[in-house]
Amino acid sequence: MKQISIDIETYSSTNLNQTGVYRYADSDDFELLLFGYATDLGPVKVVDLTQGEKIPQPIVKALDDPTIIKSAFNAQFERVCLSRFVGHRLKPAGWHCSRVWSATLGLPLSLSDVGTVLGLPRQKITAGKELVRYFCTPCKPTKSNQNRTRNFPYHAPDKWQQFKQYNQRDVEVEMEITQKLERFPVSQNEWENYWMDQDINDRGIRIDQQLVNNAIKCQENFHDQYLQVSQKLTGLANPNSPLQLKDWLNQRGMNIDSLSKASVAQLLQTTTGKVHQVLSLRQLLSKSSVKKYQAMQKAMCRDGRVHGLLQFYGANRTGRWAGRLVQVQNLPRNSMPDLEEARELVKQGNTTALSMLYDSVPDVLSQLIRTAFIPSQGHHFYVADFSAVEARVIAWLSGEEWRQKAFANNEDIYCASASQMFGVPVVKHGVNGELRQKGKIAELALGYGGSIGALKAMGATNLGLTEEELHSLVQMWRNASPHIVQFWWDIDKAAKECIKSHLPQATHGIKFIYRSGCMFLRLRSGRKLCYSKPKIGINRFGSESITFMGINAVKKWDRIETYGAKLVENIVQATSRDLLAEAMRRLEDAGNPVVMHIHDEAVIDAPANYSLEKMVKIMTEVPRWADGLILNAAGFVSDFYKKD
Repeated sequence: MKQISIDIETYSSTNLNQTGVYRYADSDDFELLLFGYATDLGPVKVVDLTQGEKIPQPIVKALDDPTIIKSAFNAQFERVCLSRFVGHRLKPAGWHCSRVWSATLGLPLSLSDVGTVLGLPRQKITAGKELVRYFCTPCKPTKSNQNRTRNFPYHAPDKWQQFKQYNQRDVEVEMEITQKLERFPVSQNEWENYWMDQDINDRGIRIDQQLVNNAIKCQENFHDQYLQVSQKLTGLANPNSPLQLKDWLNQRGMNIDSLSKASVAQLLQTTTGKVHQVLSLRQLLSKSSVKKYQAMQKAMCRDGRVHGLLQFYGANRTGRWAGRLVQVQNLPRNSMPDLEEARELVKQGNTTALSMLYDSVPDVLSQLIRTAFIPSQGHHFYVADFSAVEARVIAWLSGEEWRQKAFANNEDIYCASASQMFGVPVVKHGVNGELRQKGKIAELALGYGGSIGALKAMGATNLGLTEEELHSLVQMWRNASPHIVQFWWDIDKAAKECIKSHLPQATHGIKFIYRSGCMFLRLRSGRKLCYSKPKIGINRFGSESITFMGINAVKKWDRIETYGAKLVENIVQATSRDLLAEAMRRLEDAGNPVVMHIHDEAVIDAPANYSLEKMVKIMTEVPRWADGLILNAAGFVSDFYKKD
């Protein structure tokens, strides 16, 4: 026995979508119902545990054997649930996830969608959703079902047989996906990255329960206060209703189309009196910071930790991680100088002091979200992140020497860019310091082919820049970075030539390979990005363009257009991801447990005698494949997570 394909069906009263699999399996009433499996791609067997059937002992033993591959679609679910079933943690090594495998090829992240895209002869049974709802989740007690809160197999024997067939079919579909993708295997290195990711998610991160509970109470208290004041000012039953509030504002001569956060912020700059007060309250009432605290509450397990916050290969074009549950990749920033003091007031539930000291309590609660993550008892957080890693990677890949020198000399890249653009020295808070902001906007907006629209999206017009200035800013940035601009065109040319000729191409150390209807873009790290069924077409400007099949902005499998600068963005972000993955692997190998990572930042939970300098040194080791890249990182030590 070399491989086991697995699919399970389970019951838990905990809502899986809201809590994630760790809290779901941690529930007191969690139960394994069906265990479908096949060994070495053979016939599928379904073990019905509700009828007293037992999983064969060799299969149970194999779950702990790293030399036997355990394959499942979204294998984290099977592994975590089976860990609860066997009574101990099943280590990730040896587990393969066919969803991750699909993601490496740019395929969808659901079993049914992958089956459809691949045109498998056997598809996931669509009626399964209703069967899962019937047997795997609590039911509403009614007179017709004798007020029961759960459906058992004996309540619907015919449905139960269909459910067993559904379980069998999922194993069959998973095996067919594995066989269909075997021409494009996931590298051993990438599986090891996946196992590291699973170790990090298993480890989880501790939550400050007192802070979370009191933050939710505090938000509810102030929300009620703001609502009552707004009701008195407007006379509306529900001033939080956009429809009612728009009507009230229109009656006061204001033609309001939208009450979005951006629209309200803009209106506050021009309104006065009662209207200004009401809009200010609207802004406070629309703060959604409490949702992340509630997500922490729901996902927290009995060990006081939240697990499963990060999804491996969640961004399937580049392989970057995606946030789940609390969405740690999208946490509000904190800029309060008295962060620790505000944190203590919330922990104490001191709403009187909070209302006296701060204009906006919802904003305080928003800034404190990060601080709800705390280290283990007697430990500290050691937090380090790469400095301007994408800017460093694009400078290295394109061969933009002045940028490489600026990084080597540890210069401020925004000042260096502004100096290059305007031809004068620029020093932060010094000579020509006012130009730094223009350099910063240009750096953030223009590296991947962006133009005036990208500058506007980055907020350039809010700084008082005119349309004419924006155009000249684009030209100055491109003139200052000719090697990056050439990099876009070289990548564009190589990709088009590869698609047209089906012959390998290479530029800037990036290789393009056409195989089996896909274009593979091989990074310097050795990992490949996949573009399925690529074609050369004509875009809306009448120029040649690249298209490929992938998941579009509305999560549908469709043809997507791309171009050289966009491919450069994929290359740079994917390379930055590989640098972080390797850095975390080195940290883990050195005995430093990573509990969370966000973008280009890693968080270690370690005793007081740990060295931050050691962590930074490990992170900034340059891999052999990235020779010539200038890496830098900085960090801090804290008793709670924050943005330094």
